[in-house]
Amino acid sequence: MMIVRFVRADGTVEEARGAAGDRLLDLAQAYDLPLEGTCGGQMACSTCHVIVDPADAPRLPPPGEDEEDMLDFAEGAVATSRLACQIVLDESLDGLTVRMPAAARDARR
Repeated sequence: MMIVRFVRADGTVEEARGAAGDRLLDLAQAYDLPLEGTCGGQMACSTCHVIVDPADAPRLPPPGEDEEDMLDFAEGAVATSRLACQIVLDESLDGLTVRMPAAARDARR
């Protein structure tokens, strides 16, 4: 099991445990964290935007062109912004820290 730290907009930290192959979005939803993901991972939106800690960003593969295009629509995007639906956990991401933007919400509610 790997640990991912989700930093909420208010600064509180939620540690989530996931397995290799889990998508970051699915892990967030399993822990009832407010990431929308209404596109079902098909990149039809930018609602699962997270900000990867700058120290952790080099551990991720670079975003694809489609992901970069979707991030253009993400509110509050920065240089280390990524779509949680596109991040798949493996051992190299154990201890990953991501921040959820203030605009993060959950459409399931």
